Amino acid sequence: MDLLEDKATGALAGAAIGDALGGAAEGNTPEAIQERYDGFITGIVPPFLADWRNARPIAPYHKGDGHITDDTLMTNALVDVYATVRDHLDAYSVADHLVPLMINEKRWIPELESEALLLHRVFLAEKWLVTRLHYGHIDPREAGVGNVVNCGATMYVSPIGIANSGAPDAAYAEAIDVAGAHQSSYGREAAGVYAAAIAEAMRPEATWQSAVEAALRLAKDGTRDAIEAVVDAASGVEDWRSGLPVLRRAVEPFDTVGPNYRAPARDARIPSRTKSIEELPIALGMLVAAKGDYSESVLGAINYGRDSDSIAVMAGSIAGALSGRDGLPTEWIAGVGEGSRMDITATGPIMASVARDMWAKDSERADRRSDAMSALTGPVGVR
Repeated sequence: MDLLEDKATGALAGAAIGDALGGAAEGNTPEAIQERYDGFITGIVPPFLADWRNARPIAPYHKGDGHITDDTLMTNALVDVYATVRDHLDAYSVADHLVPLMINEKRWIPELESEALLLHRVFLAEKWLVTRLHYGHIDPREAGVGNVVNCGATMYVSPIGIANSGAPDAAYAEAIDVAGAHQSSYGREAAGVYAAAIAEAMRPEATWQSAVEAALRLAKDGTRDAIEAVVDAASGVEDWRSGLPVLRRAVEPFDTVGPNYRAPARDARIPSRTKSIEELPIALGMLVAAKGDYSESVLGAINYGRDSDSIAVMAGSIAGALSGRDGLPTEWIAGVGEGSRMDITATGPIMASVARDMWAKDSERADRRSDAMSALTGPVGVR
């Protein structure tokens, strides 16, 4: 295993662990989480509600017990698209490859405890992809307009960062294009920034500071303001256990959902140039508070509550890319693999292979452009 494969595995397995551990806490406050689990969550736990199948009929999913959620299912599907295309993706790739996977191919869905179409597990903001692209025949570059503005596109674009390892600007541009099929406004912006942070974290000399710096350099509008506010607040946090309310206060002015995650405000999740999704700034804040440590970044994200699985996906993938596979606790890899009935380390080598192929193609394209520019900028009449 070379460094590329090691860091890709750290990123994708690290995201899956965060997803599975964070699923049980989703939608709850830190106080409710601590009451239910007799303190902070420190590993794999059972569902928050015993009667999970009937507690929320709109979402009858078995969260907890090491089960990955739709975040990882969508991430794995995007890896499958990359494995097919083996080159850069765009919004049309979503229509041509990702949507067909969602509606035609059954796969094991841990939260449903059965094989099913991905369409039958993803939530409403992801079903939008099928409605708009497969049935509505909308231009893929515009299909995200009108969808609820949330973290739906951001949660699964870490493979874009790996595909563009070491090139945050390229990862940002590719993710912005891909996410246009799914999201608009700050939902689309966050996808670009998250992919850029992953691309930076994949660089051999990267640090948690450089990953945050890449995110801040590229982020626009409310997304940048929210990241800056949360990162600034997190820099003064000695331990996430005492810092949870500090980070929530920092992101609150940019969050449209409001204090009750299960009952969003009436103007929640609509386009804006001054707002941000909550998940990415908090994930980066946890990375700062934990000084890049994988386990602490993920545990902070989980115990924050609210959209804890997606926050832990983002924090876990960046920290996992920085640390490589060895930074991930072996008991969490095994526990999530067993609970979800899948090898969560399998996608890393696939994306590393794709990234190698893409780099070879990028190098050929760069050589052709270099030849063209040499001819264009040389003396007239000399070829």
